[in-house]
Amino acid sequence: MREIRIKLIERIKRTPAIESFRFALKERLDFTAGQFLQVIFDEVDKDNKELNKYLSFSSSPTKEYIEFTKRLSDSQFSQRLKNLKTGDEVLIKAPLGNCVFKDEYKKIGFLIGGIGITPVISIIEYIVDKRLYTDVVLLYSNRIEEDIAFRRELDYWQSANRNIKVVYTVTDCEPKGTSCIVGRIDKNLFTSRVDDYEKRLFFIFGPPKMVEAMKNLCLDTGCDSKNVKTENFIGY
Repeated sequence: MREIRIKLIERIKRTPAIESFRFALKERLDFTAGQFLQVIFDEVDKDNKELNKYLSFSSSPTKEYIEFTKRLSDSQFSQRLKNLKTGDEVLIKAPLGNCVFKDEYKKIGFLIGGIGITPVISIIEYIVDKRLYTDVVLLYSNRIEEDIAFRRELDYWQSANRNIKVVYTVTDCEPKGTSCIVGRIDKNLFTSRVDDYEKRLFFIFGPPKMVEAMKNLCLDTGCDSKNVKTENFIGY
């Protein structure tokens, strides 16, 4: 873990409220899919929790760039992100986190809501880039269909790789197409869409309440606690 400066090369709109920020590296940064970084806007007061926040990598370690993704709000931190222009430099501290993917994992699953998708993208993109044979099932819940971030990438990966399966759910409205299910990730959806859940290692990323609910769902269904890996997004 160390502090390095990165240079903004591209901004990518994922949904009306979610944006990705892609950066060139001045020096090599080794990280593992699933890890996160700290963006440091206040370099004088490193303990400033309003301007120095933690964000997951939303790009694979195989890429020449790094990327993180944020649901932008009216916070001071989001305003600083909104004002970033191509060529601007940002100080980060990385890598951080132990909820990571390993090449030897053969069957994995994700129970994800909203912006919790960001480290999942890093992991799946890594699996695709490395041409691994890992069997992946992603249950991805959002409020409405327009909130689904990275849908184009996820749809492409599962169409190109028979080992990747994505199940979209929306909670607040009827989906426009047949590719989404109305409702939350519950025991019925979990067991019907992941019939081999006892054989899988599950990753759960997101706000503490979401993580706790999905972890309990896994355990109540019969998953071994050793096969449930979690990471809380705190102060996001």
